[in-house]
Amino acid sequence: MRGKIVTKSEINRIKKLRETGHSLPEICRTLKRGSSTVHRFAKDIAILPEYVDILKQKRGGSINRAMESWKIADDDAKALLGKINKRDKLFILATLYWGEGTKRELNIINSDPRLIQVFISCLEEIGVERKDLRITLRIYDDLEIEKAKKYWAEVCGINVKNILSVNRLKGKKAGKLPYGMCRVRVTKSAKAFKLIMSMVEFIKLQIIK
Repeated sequence: MRGKIVTKSEINRIKKLRETGHSLPEICRTLKRGSSTVHRFAKDIAILPEYVDILKQKRGGSINRAMESWKIADDDAKALLGKINKRDKLFILATLYWGEGTKRELNIINSDPRLIQVFISCLEEIGVERKDLRITLRIYDDLEIEKAKKYWAEVCGINVKNILSVNRLKGKKAGKLPYGMCRVRVTKSAKAFKLIMSMVEFIKLQIIK
């Protein structure tokens, strides 16, 4: 089914509203039109000089409102979660591994350093030590190997000499993956692996009826 046809009158109004410093969301609300429709006709319209400061103020207000809403969300999260204890970390370990880990042996790969740090910290709750970790990296052609190794060694809290290998991948990802991806594998992990997978199954049985 085709959408409602945009009339010439509406197009002219979109352009006029844009010229006079109205934001795209404001135009959408005024004309009761979707953002893609409004953007199509407003994207190349220059704001008249006398309205530029007005639009900047609106954008500044939007940023301030967004910052305030994030602060409220942060405060609510702290109030809801409180201090994270050992039991919480076990749940985090199980669910994190459920979503990101491999299903044959205890290892995980990711480009998010915080995720890797949380994973290692939670592993320690079940007796896995840093000396049990084996780290390998995947980086793209445009990244420096030594720089990536140093970065991930600091993230994982290990000596850079303990990073076993670096696998080069074709392509350029410096903007999106500035240090590549880190794989954390645990040696002699059968016991820990079975425990984690059993915790995953426990969570499934408790929540999914």
